[in-house]
Amino acid sequence: MTVDLRSDTVTKPTPGMLEAMWSAKVGDDVFGEDETVSALEEKLAALFGMEAGLFCPSGTMTNQIAIKCFTQPLDELITDQTSHVYRYEGGGIAFNSAVSTRLLNGNRGIITAEMIAPEINSNDVHYPHTSLVVLENTVNKGGGSCYTLDQIKPIAELCQQKGLKLHLDGARIFNALTHTGDRAVDYGQYFDGISVCLSKGLGAPVGSVLLASKETIKYARRVRKVFGGGMRQAGFLAAAGIYALDHHVERLKIDHAHAALLAEALKGKSWVANVLPVETNLVLFDTFEPAKNILEKLLGKGIKANSTGPNRIRFVTHLDVHPDMVEYVIRSLTF
Repeated sequence: MTVDLRSDTVTKPTPGMLEAMWSAKVGDDVFGEDETVSALEEKLAALFGMEAGLFCPSGTMTNQIAIKCFTQPLDELITDQTSHVYRYEGGGIAFNSAVSTRLLNGNRGIITAEMIAPEINSNDVHYPHTSLVVLENTVNKGGGSCYTLDQIKPIAELCQQKGLKLHLDGARIFNALTHTGDRAVDYGQYFDGISVCLSKGLGAPVGSVLLASKETIKYARRVRKVFGGGMRQAGFLAAAGIYALDHHVERLKIDHAHAALLAEALKGKSWVANVLPVETNLVLFDTFEPAKNILEKLLGKGIKANSTGPNRIRFVTHLDVHPDMVEYVIRSLTF
């Protein structure tokens, strides 16, 4: 048996998703003529209480477009030191937007208004102008840790008081909502921009949507074109996103349950030094010996995983991981 726990990006479209893609009505989206893309953008905007949306090839692009929209060269943004926008987007903050980054050390990637406030620069020519705060929900490097709306509210209030924009990298936002029980529609009152990824836990093959005001999305569409992200008959991909929103959100509870089972099994193994708290579909754990050695042993049993540090491994559950696979992995954890 082969079990791929490297990422929730490895999923294949389900038969129902493929049928939706096959039957999609398409047009040239750069000309604004793809009705399926428009339907996806409108659906997600309404779901999160935002005015408009922009369909892009990836979450990295939606995040980078948002940063470009909400900053000017010589500005500075504030984010956690583990954040995806800082660690895994190729230095795009500096390259695309000519913006510097103020890094905070949050609790498993979760930062607070109290942490942010003293890092906002005063109006002094010696300092870059602080203009943006970026949160991530769930936090990848935090092991799928989640912000609740109660935690987000004071950050949003601080940003409003200080004239800062607030962007959410919501790569796994539906996993967070499933865990916290918060409503998506309530997010729109707190964020200037939200990036929603469709190709992770929701199982679509491609795509993320940037949500913001109509004015911001109008400019974002221009930035997307400059970044090379304008797509033509993209409705085939958008149809997969619509199907995922309609059919794959509720089932995220299954992925979370599978992750909890794996975490519990790992806690009893002599070669495991520590297992981070599991809230969603990510399981991060530390090993006594180098992670690469453990990964080789797992691969020998048909289990694929990734390391996120010299002694840290990540398991990710998703819609292509079934109960029998979870049982197999648990049986295989004895070396």
